[in-house]
Amino acid sequence: MSLGMVLAILGAALSTTLAGIGSAYGVRVAGQAAAGVVAEDPDQFAKVLLLQLLPGTQGIYGLLVTFIMLSSIGILGGTPVTDTYTGAMYLCAALPIAVVGLFSGMYQGKTSVASIGIIAKRPDQFGKAMLFPAMVETYAILALLISILAVTNI
Repeated sequence: MSLGMVLAILGAALSTTLAGIGSAYGVRVAGQAAAGVVAEDPDQFAKVLLLQLLPGTQGIYGLLVTFIMLSSIGILGGTPVTDTYTGAMYLCAALPIAVVGLFSGMYQGKTSVASIGIIAKRPDQFGKAMLFPAMVETYAILALLISILAVTNI
């Protein structure tokens, strides 16, 4: 296996792993807050569940980039990567979603916790509460687009 292929696989692994860690953290902290709200008012389950699920998208974005990469580098199809330069380009293409997915998943979880607090006190403000973690999501989407554009243009 060439060094280029190793670098490309490393990029694919990082995009799933780091974005997944961010999502797992975000879903965990939001889930803890959601459980507290549901313990007090079970009727709020659907609302707080949606807020808990939002940070999970970063892991999905990382996995999507991984599948696109594996399809491009010869693991699931495409032409196998043989040179170091191309492998390094794939590694760099994966970094936006890997790094931004890690941090935005964590920060979106914390923002979801705050929004779950809004639901606990003012259940009628669900629409407004959804906007706060959704704003963090925009940066994950931007990183996803950059990574996909970079991977598909190598």
